[in-house]
Amino acid sequence: MSSAEVKLRPVLLAGGSGTRLWPLSRENYPKQFLPLMGEASVLQATWQRVGGLAEAGPILVANEEHRFMVAEQLRRIGLQHPGILLEPAGRNTAPAIALAALYALAEADDALLLVLPSDHAVTDQAAFDRAVGRARGAALAGSLVTFGVAPAYPETGYGYIRTAGPAPAGGAPAAVEAFVEKPDAETAERYVASGRYYWNSGMFMFRASRYLQALAQYRPDIDEACRAAMAGLRRDGDFLRVDEAAFAACPADSIDYAVMERDPGVAMVPLDAGWSDIGSWASLWQLAERDAQGNALRGDVLAESCRNVYAYGSHRLVALLGLEDTVVVETPDAVLVAARDRVQDVRRIVASLNEAGRAEACAHRQVYRPWGSYDAIDAGPRFQVKRITVAPGASLSMQMHHHRAEHWIVVVGTARVTRGDEVFLLTENQSTYIPLGTRHRLENPGAIPLELIEVQSGAYLGEDDIVRFEDSYGR
Repeated sequence: MSSAEVKLRPVLLAGGSGTRLWPLSRENYPKQFLPLMGEASVLQATWQRVGGLAEAGPILVANEEHRFMVAEQLRRIGLQHPGILLEPAGRNTAPAIALAALYALAEADDALLLVLPSDHAVTDQAAFDRAVGRARGAALAGSLVTFGVAPAYPETGYGYIRTAGPAPAGGAPAAVEAFVEKPDAETAERYVASGRYYWNSGMFMFRASRYLQALAQYRPDIDEACRAAMAGLRRDGDFLRVDEAAFAACPADSIDYAVMERDPGVAMVPLDAGWSDIGSWASLWQLAERDAQGNALRGDVLAESCRNVYAYGSHRLVALLGLEDTVVVETPDAVLVAARDRVQDVRRIVASLNEAGRAEACAHRQVYRPWGSYDAIDAGPRFQVKRITVAPGASLSMQMHHHRAEHWIVVVGTARVTRGDEVFLLTENQSTYIPLGTRHRLENPGAIPLELIEVQSGAYLGEDDIVRFEDSYGR
């Protein structure tokens, strides 16, 4: 295949653990699904950034647990039925990209892959487009291209790329001499002063065949495991499922360690496009619009006599007085107050919550499901109250509970209810009762979201007390 026939195909990596932007980001709802920079989520913004450059449909590599959120967020911005490859278990970036490369080769003779984490921000679209254009020629010529960001300050939270010499003028690709680990503060200052070190953005471009050739050379164990996993590929609606056992046997490794640090044909294209990995609340403060006092305020926030504060209010008034260099993040079930220069340590709080077995470490009060969401608004001994939202045309599974009964009150929209042998409609201000042990289903036949209040009562109210008989989502 000639270079002119090779199509640019974005690969979006949609994994993430959700610890660094806690409490807004959590394991079950990490930062790529959050609207941190505007109305669009970070995942949606990533696709919008590359959609105009793409010459073939995107490939997404996502965690099994996040599959419905990925599909729904892309559907909302008009991207129907993309290739969503599901990882049965996290194995880091080298295997994830291998799955995408193998899938691209199976669909065409070859593809030029633009690999992007879906949880980063870029504020200068034109500069990003120019960098991609400069990388294209080098990648088509056989290089493994990485994008390096000229450091604006001596950051200790990023890995660095060292070029073989001063970067060529005009942003042309430069030969890479080494990838280096996250430095301490003194070392980072030396890196910045040298002019030969760049932040490692985690973005890449190469031919699918070129990456797989390098992976087979340096990590044949990963290559063989991924090929075995893809040999069992099957389609499940919007999703592409690899062989679970074969992928579970794959070693975990990053693309940097597995390939980029070993291959002599690596080039770096400088990227000066307002890039950030949104790796902390301090990063968001730097990216956000700030007032004359340096405050970045989002939501219902009132700040008096405050300087250089980042505040995020999600559900109630947040009032601040006399704070400096502080981060305040409010969610329905947790509030973070931290010194801005200590927010990298928020993962310690998450670790402590995990050790204590607290749900706030991984889940929000509002939980998303393929049919919509529910918000656990109150609970006590033998009862629980939820606000349930069902998307238009969606339905919950046909199910039954051994230990609880339910009372449903419709507040917005129309519900179609199956209760035993009965099927009937409920509209606003109407209600029904689902006795313990009764088969039932809730559906939204309307064109607007259905909202209802559910009151559960019984001896056990856990989410695992669900016996499913029919389910549209294969759970």
